[in-house]
Amino acid sequence: MRLQESGEMYLETIYVLLKSGGAVRSIDVCEHMGYSKPSVSRAMGLLKQGGYVVADADGFLTLTPEGLAIAEKIFDRHTVLTRFLVSLGVDTETAAEDACKMEHAISDTSFAALKRHVLENIPD
Repeated sequence: MRLQESGEMYLETIYVLLKSGGAVRSIDVCEHMGYSKPSVSRAMGLLKQGGYVVADADGFLTLTPEGLAIAEKIFDRHTVLTRFLVSLGVDTETAAEDACKMEHAISDTSFAALKRHVLENIPD
């Protein structure tokens, strides 16, 4: 099953929330993304069905190995693209917003080249 952009965004959000400290529930995803409970509930159902997310009996979400791989990939793209745009003089907020759009569309080949350039030429 090929995820759509929205599915990738949900996985990335779960990943970011998990990284920032602990257990994540659907309500946390709602609050972080600013989406309604029904929208997030439907998305979580699809992600569970696709084998990207599991929920325990208390509703705490965990990424499956496949879900984690996608989330890490999207997060890496977001981070590198934001860093690249900021290095070009784009303000941080705009760079992050634009990176969010670009991270889903850029090919693996182009991203690898861009990442290599950023890591070799742009200081942290």
